[in-house]
Amino acid sequence: MRIEDRPSPNCNARRGGLAPSLVVLHYTAMESAEAALEKLCDENAEVSAHYLIGKDGAVYRLVDEAHRAWHAGEGRWAGREDINSRSIGIELDNDGTCAFEAPLMEALEELLRDILDRHAMPAKAVLAHSDFAPERKSDPGRNFDWQALARKGLSVWPEPSLKGDFMRNAAVFGYPIELGEKLVLDAFRQRFRPGASGPLDPADQAMMSGLARQYPADVTERFARRVPSRPLGLES
Repeated sequence: MRIEDRPSPNCNARRGGLAPSLVVLHYTAMESAEAALEKLCDENAEVSAHYLIGKDGAVYRLVDEAHRAWHAGEGRWAGREDINSRSIGIELDNDGTCAFEAPLMEALEELLRDILDRHAMPAKAVLAHSDFAPERKSDPGRNFDWQALARKGLSVWPEPSLKGDFMRNAAVFGYPIELGEKLVLDAFRQRFRPGASGPLDPADQAMMSGLARQYPADVTERFARRVPSRPLGLES
């Protein structure tokens, strides 16, 4: 995989000596990868990500993984805030209304595999922006194929379990349940039941129970150590 460096000034040090323990996926909601690059590298925009992947599979590195990119904003996962200090952000060239292109998904899979391997992260560390900020974000949206990533060990997909308390299980998985059932249910469905609508139902309860049982959130903090911050074996 070839990675092109397009440095963004929009970054700073990870706070408190934290190291990445999560990967956050976004869509750009812009007309092109070049337009997204321009914005992500504009110091006045005060937004960035570690990587951007174009529809054609081109991969751009904007911020070194050792640094804190500004992609997550306010949110909470597994009771933890400042997701920027705890994560690697990947922007995907997609407007939020259409399917994700095959070359983009192939490049994402290769990049994710490398990131997870180098940082010893489990598949459950890969999140949607909407997972931890459902009151204001919906990316990467209902058109993103999470199940395909899970089949390759790059995300998670639950085996439905005996239904239980939806919100209690949502908290175990990591969702910010203080935002209320409506927002948590919507975030869950965007990722795991994109075709579902209406009130909470037994299928929602069974899948959330499976997530809590199989993939409880890891609340252990990670702190910076000497690990390669650039992808290994990837040509710059």
